[in-house]
Amino acid sequence: MRGDRGGPIIAIDGPSGAGKSTVARALASRLGLRYLDTGAMYRAVTAAVLAAGIAPEDAERVAAYVPSVQLAISDDALPARVSVDGRDVTTEIRSAPVTAAVSAVSAVPPVRAAMVDRQRRLIGAGGIVVEGRDIGTVVAPDADLKVFLTADPGERAARRARENDADVGPTEADLVRRDRLDSSRTASPLAQAPDALVLDSTHLDPDAVVDRILAALRTADATAGGKP
Repeated sequence: MRGDRGGPIIAIDGPSGAGKSTVARALASRLGLRYLDTGAMYRAVTAAVLAAGIAPEDAERVAAYVPSVQLAISDDALPARVSVDGRDVTTEIRSAPVTAAVSAVSAVPPVRAAMVDRQRRLIGAGGIVVEGRDIGTVVAPDADLKVFLTADPGERAARRARENDADVGPTEADLVRRDRLDSSRTASPLAQAPDALVLDSTHLDPDAVVDRILAALRTADATAGGKP
């Protein structure tokens, strides 16, 4: 299955609050692989857009500005550390203004194209777990294993509210808004790859999700003639 790669490429897609980051980091740690949070990359360039005084809805200015942003992101199995133009934005990218603006910035087609190119270069020869919304469909359609992780909207909202010490009601409304924007954009929308393993994490803890992914990876290895 891995061919001449430096290891497998595992794509984990799904909506916000489904548990992608926790699962992807745990999976990368257990397999000794690199980890890439593509959502953090979009948040980072969104933070740069806001810092530059550009309105997220001004698609023309956003498209002209983002490709010039110098972005660096960690690839170990830990929460992503991110900088733009040499400035650490790791905390800033989780702020309310960035969360409110990231879907608009991410929907700009030239932004998607520039970021997909960066993500493919970071993936390189493989040996990586990549999480996002379009990994299995656009960024790495030849990934060795594609996972679409989802959960009940109420559960996703409750998880995100606990993370941010926020009220569930407004959090769920924001998740619904982001789901709609991410699924309806013309460039690289949130979508389930036809050959993805679909996992509903509503009633599963992260370890159980990781175990199911590992079982699927062993099955795929065995089918391709590798060792289970």
